[in-house]
Amino acid sequence: MKTQEALAVPAGALRLGEVLEDRAIVVVFQPILALGDGGIVGHEALVRGPAGSWLESPTALFAAARETGCYEQLAVICIQETLRSFSAQGSRGLLFLNMSPRLVQRPGFDPARARRFLEDLELRPASMVIELTEDFPAIDLGHLRESLLLYRSMGFRVALDDLGEGFSTLRLWSELRPEFVKADKHFVRGIARDAVKRQFLRSIQHIARRSGSQVIAEGVEGVEDFRVARRIGIALAQGWFIGRPGTSLA
Repeated sequence: MKTQEALAVPAGALRLGEVLEDRAIVVVFQPILALGDGGIVGHEALVRGPAGSWLESPTALFAAARETGCYEQLAVICIQETLRSFSAQGSRGLLFLNMSPRLVQRPGFDPARARRFLEDLELRPASMVIELTEDFPAIDLGHLRESLLLYRSMGFRVALDDLGEGFSTLRLWSELRPEFVKADKHFVRGIARDAVKRQFLRSIQHIARRSGSQVIAEGVEGVEDFRVARRIGIALAQGWFIGRPGTSLA
């Protein structure tokens, strides 16, 4: 679907082609905390377009890429620049990389080439987590599962984003058996005051224990919600209370 944000390009504005040519991507990292011992276990990588431009918003950036048929090119550049930035900062802990199923299933993926790229940056596949997004909801589960097997054979792990946002995420959890599942922030914000949200988190925590997944509570923005998530037994948490996205690792 064409979006107004993607099509209404301001006169004289920076063009997507310039961003791609210059690899003008800003990478930021948001810490993920272990609620048990309070340690930082890793970071989710997020990307922005050039600061101050109409493409600074990731929504506008990727919408423009889809409209111009450059989505995969942009996504690959984002991943490469993220890995370079992570490596340059000492690559502490896990790195959660947002990838759409479409990108994961991209034809021609070469595990050996990917491994060499990581080795050149002194990064270990075991530190990489593919965080599946729902940018492209039409998914061939069989093909996706096979594609993820290639990554997992290298040592990558898998995370499922926005659990609870729709039925499809629950099915993906059942089919793909990810190592991590992220509870959608809608079910995390305000859990200290909402018994239904608390019960939802308890339920997914119970399923996670049985399936071998760890739950990450997204959108933790206050001490009360933080304490409730920890009391329920949620393993990991992410949100502004823990740390805002920044260009440096926490």
